[in-house]
Amino acid sequence: MKRKPDVLLILVILFSLGVVTTGYTQSLWERQPAPVVQSKVAG
Repeated sequence: MKRKPDVLLILVILFSLGVVTTGYTQSLWERQPAPVVQSKVAG
């Protein structure tokens, strides 16, 4: 009975990456309220 630890490892990595990315973008958005969105709308 061989289990694949690779799949579980990939899921864990993806989940932690998502959590880190979400926290990072939230901290960035609190610093500067997204001037990029305004330029996209103006364009």
